[in-house]
Order: sequence, then structure tokens, then C-alpha cells
Amino acid sequence: MGASGELGGALARHYARAGAQLSLWGRDSGRLDALAAACLEFGAGAVATRSLDLSDTDGALDALSREEADEPFSLALFAAGCGDVRTKGAMVEDAAQVARLAQVNFLAQAAMAARCAQAMAARGHGAIVVIGSAAADHALPFAAAYAGSKAGLARFTDALRIGVRPYGVSVTLVSPGFIDTAAARRVPGPKPLILQPDRAAALIAKAAARGKAHVVLPWPFGLLRLFSAILPRFLRDRLLRALTPPGV
Repeated sequence: MGASGELGGALARHYARAGAQLSLWGRDSGRLDALAAACLEFGAGAVATRSLDLSDTDGALDALSREEADEPFSLALFAAGCGDVRTKGAMVEDAAQVARLAQVNFLAQAAMAARCAQAMAARGHGAIVVIGSAAADHALPFAAAYAGSKAGLARFTDALRIGVRPYGVSVTLVSPGFIDTAAARRVPGPKPLILQPDRAAALIAKAAARGKAHVVLPWPFGLLRLFSAILPRFLRDRLLRALTPPGV
């Protein structure tokens, strides 16, 4: 899921090199078709595509159930999502924006991961990778909907991992910092330690192969997570306000 984005496309190309059979899901059918052709050139055994919008969660779940029944997934990667920040001059984010990010970043992804985990647990094997965000660990006042939706996804993913591990299913949460994508470039401000999508995909695949519970990319963002947790609240709040990008 999310294959028409830069990170999802990089993940597809990474697994194509190993000759995998791929099912690429995303919103942009043109990008999916181009990616499918590239994956076949990279060495994929077979490539199917499906264009859908996660705002139609029921439709996405139905499609997942049908495809799982026809050709069970051994590895499912959920890399879809959207990001946004408070508009210039606004005191808080628009309510419609909050609802949209909650729907796409949390509700749809969590529901699809649960449906996939259920099928894998019944078979006794499988692996799931959910792409969250390092923002989940920080109460970003200029991107409360994004940080909140990713925080919910992170907690759900960890709970899902605990629940299905006895049935032979591994669940890996990935919390990346900045990845050089079109969505990231639209957000103003500095982006330290930014990763190229291909590099991020390689690190994610490595973590998935090892069945890691959680990986933070790049690793210094893990230190920021610990630093934020030990700061007194008034200092943390002041720091988070200071991180607001210019023009937001």
C-alpha cells in the first residue's frame, strides 16, 4: 500500500530485485503502471496493480480480502499516508484536515493491517511492516493531526504485534524521520538527516527480514525520542513551539 509514493516505489523496486511477486497498491494509476514496468525490468516474477483511495476504507478492505483469498501475502507493507501542517495565520488546524489525516494515516491503515494479520495468523505465518513516523513521539503544535494520527498508528501496530506473534506473524513498526519525497519538500523548514527513498527502503527491508519490532530511521531520531521523554514539560513545550517552520 502506498506504492505510488516515493518510499512505496522504492520498496517495490527493492523487492523486485529479489524476483518477488508484487501487488502494488496506490492512488495514482499512472505511477503504478510505470512502477510495475520498472519492477519487471528489475527482476520481479510478476506484478499486479490496484488503484484505490484509502478514504474508501470499506472498499479497500473488500479488495484486500479478495486478493488475500486469491493469492495470500507473505509480506504486506503499509506505506501509505499523507502529511499536512497548520495553514499560515491559523491558530489550529482545520477540522476537515484533522479528519482526513486520521482517516488515511490511522483508521484505514490500522484496519487493513488487522485484516491482513487475521489472514496470516490463520495460516500460521506472515510478516507485516507499517510505516509510521518519528513525529509520533512528539506533540508538534503545527502538525497535531499528523503527529496524532501517527502516534495512534504506532500504538496500534505495537499492540497488533503482541497479539499475533504467538501465531507466527511478525509485525514491524518503522518510524522514519525525514525522507526526501515530494510531500516532505512541500513542508517548509530544515530537514536534518534526510534519507533518500532507496536508502530508507533498504533499511526497512533489513528490519523486516529480521522481524524487528520497531526501527527508527535514521538512528539519531531515536536519541531525540529519548531526549524528549526526559525533558521537563515546560522545556519540551518551548522547544516544540520553537520548531514551528517559518511561514506556518
